[in-house]
Amino acid sequence: MNQNALVSVIMPAYNAERFIEASIKSVQEQTYSHWELLVIDDASADNTSVIIQEFAIADQRIKLIQNKENQGPGISRNKGISAANGKYIAFLDADDLWKPHKLSTQLDFMCENEVSVCFSSYEHITENGKKRREVVQALPYVTYQKLLKSNYIGNLTGIYNAAELGKIYGPEIRKRQDWGLWLAAVKRAETAKSIKEPLAIYRLRRNSVSGNKFEMLRYNFNIYNKVLGFGFFKSLRCMLMFLKEHFFVKRKQLKTT
Repeated sequence: MNQNALVSVIMPAYNAERFIEASIKSVQEQTYSHWELLVIDDASADNTSVIIQEFAIADQRIKLIQNKENQGPGISRNKGISAANGKYIAFLDADDLWKPHKLSTQLDFMCENEVSVCFSSYEHITENGKKRREVVQALPYVTYQKLLKSNYIGNLTGIYNAAELGKIYGPEIRKRQDWGLWLAAVKRAETAKSIKEPLAIYRLRRNSVSGNKFEMLRYNFNIYNKVLGFGFFKSLRCMLMFLKEHFFVKRKQLKTT
């Protein structure tokens, strides 16, 4: 692994004062230390920006970007990507966590296997931080056609080589923009490979898009129809493909430990 390779970590944040301290600390605790953390405060109404600023004063690797008005995670992530200086770009939301060896494990794997897009399995915790005996097991690899059926890359685990692929931005929509970003990345890289070990921890939140199935279907249709530019009927066919994948294939990824 190239110890001099800078990793840019992109973290959008909105009203995240309950969780963001733990999320930032999980980046600071990485065994791989050559990173920058770009935290984009999306006009939070709580103390999120104050907490970020305190970290930024104490650790020069942490940078605060503030939106004057709420613009959503898609635009916020893209602002972070635009400001990123790293060879690699990784993502962590302000309520999720990384395990300490997350970056070092992925960078070793990417260098040894000449991989441009990498992801991993991840664990679940409750909103209050209680560990659940659940792991979302990553597929060994995904192609663009496979990812088109459903999003198999947990955003909190994904990392891509921006020096090789160029900066890849997500669609500036309110929901499911991470899926759009990984579709673009995998299309450019041709394939993404995974690490079986869980390297991150996803916090299950009430009122999340993944928890609201009807909302999820609407936003998924927008990915096909508005982001990818598929016509109405092709988007409907893709939605049927998605439902089949979601209920008969993807749910098998969730393993009880």
